Amino acid sequence: MMKTTFALLLLCFLSLNLFAQTQEPEWVKDAGAKTLPTGTKIYIANKYGAVNDTLTLSTKAIQAAIDACSAKGGGIVTFLPGKYLTGSLFLKKGVNFHLDKGVVLLGSPSLKDYPEIDTRVAGLEMNWPAALVNIINQENVCISGEGKIDAQGKPFWDSYWTMRTDYNPKGLRWIVDYDCKRPRCVLVQNSKNITVSEVTIQRSGFWTIQVLYSTYVTVNKVIIRNNVGGHGPSTDGIDIDSSVKVLVENCDIDCNDDNFCLKAGRDADGLRVNRPCEYIVIRNCVAGAGGGLITCGSETSGGIRNIWVDNLSANGTSVGFRVKSALNRGGVVENIFINNLTMKNVAVPIEVTTNWNPSYSYSELPKAYNYDSIPVHWKKLLEKVPAAQGIPIFRKIYVNNLVATGARRAISVSGMAESIVDGFFLTNVSIEARSAGSINYSQDWRFKNVQISASDSLKVTNCTDMQLK
Repeated sequence: MMKTTFALLLLCFLSLNLFAQTQEPEWVKDAGAKTLPTGTKIYIANKYGAVNDTLTLSTKAIQAAIDACSAKGGGIVTFLPGKYLTGSLFLKKGVNFHLDKGVVLLGSPSLKDYPEIDTRVAGLEMNWPAALVNIINQENVCISGEGKIDAQGKPFWDSYWTMRTDYNPKGLRWIVDYDCKRPRCVLVQNSKNITVSEVTIQRSGFWTIQVLYSTYVTVNKVIIRNNVGGHGPSTDGIDIDSSVKVLVENCDIDCNDDNFCLKAGRDADGLRVNRPCEYIVIRNCVAGAGGGLITCGSETSGGIRNIWVDNLSANGTSVGFRVKSALNRGGVVENIFINNLTMKNVAVPIEVTTNWNPSYSYSELPKAYNYDSIPVHWKKLLEKVPAAQGIPIFRKIYVNNLVATGARRAISVSGMAESIVDGFFLTNVSIEARSAGSINYSQDWRFKNVQISASDSLKVTNCTDMQLK
């Protein structure tokens, strides 16, 4: 009896400490690249045939400079001022790919200039076009400089909307994002000690920077502008996908989907891979337009845990802090520490849902299609997940020092009977909104110094052990 009582007291003590925690955990110091390329020899891509006339496809010439640099032990690949048209480039060990101010890489508008590779996109492993700039199976690589990467993604945006118009009436909303292949801008995959620093990126065809299956990665002082000349669908800012010890800081993102996003695979394929996204640090960043300032999910299958977010601000994003998944996705989202968020004109500062976007999240093959003749990636999404494995778990989430003004709804939390949102702790939160919002199917919530200024009261239903005053 005494041992049981002691254990309960210890558990309560630890819980209270976590509730009040404002100090960085030790693992925060270990996030980010540990090394940079040290070679100083300069390889000017123009000497290998790159042409800065905006029209000549310079992919082979730029790749030749990269290959020569890496083969000789590394160094700096750079360019004379101007605009260079290119397809997919593949950076290699020891290369500092340096874009000086006045240098612009222009992404080819033709899909044939992006060879297909084995990768993961939107939570599914499949063949997909390589990104414009790729770091795959490498270490000690850097993208640097104050130049610009303009992916020229509008033709790919237009292609998506055309396909979406065709697919939606056929009951194929769930697969259109995978069938319409659009190049990402920067892909870091299966790599270690990688740095992306200072560059400006705009008009990505799909996700802008994806860090996939990688360790010790830093993204610093990057500017992303994807609402130039239109609004690109699914042009996420930075996606950290089943990666470990990643540091994102001092970045400025204006995009048309999630700004900073944590992912870990989706549905049966994500559960098969079962790789978490963990020990991630995101700090000192700002966001303009976008779907979510900081988002966990919706690809949660491998688990998202041990995330430290500090000093982020948003003006005009749809959602501030968001956790989302679906009932066929599974995975545990836990130990998420959100500190010092400032939001202006953010529609919903805090949003949690375990049943996100059903028309996209749940796959059903229309009767007009024969299962035996559909593509492999369709079959992956159609694979049924056992009910118990598909339930996502959200728990131990801590929000400390959040100020939001001009919101439409302060809090929107939609758990389900099958998936209770468990253990949510808010400290020093001030939200001005038209509506206070609602919390549904949750338990073990604690508010400390939380003020919601709205025309109504927070609606709480199907909840237990809620201390909201």
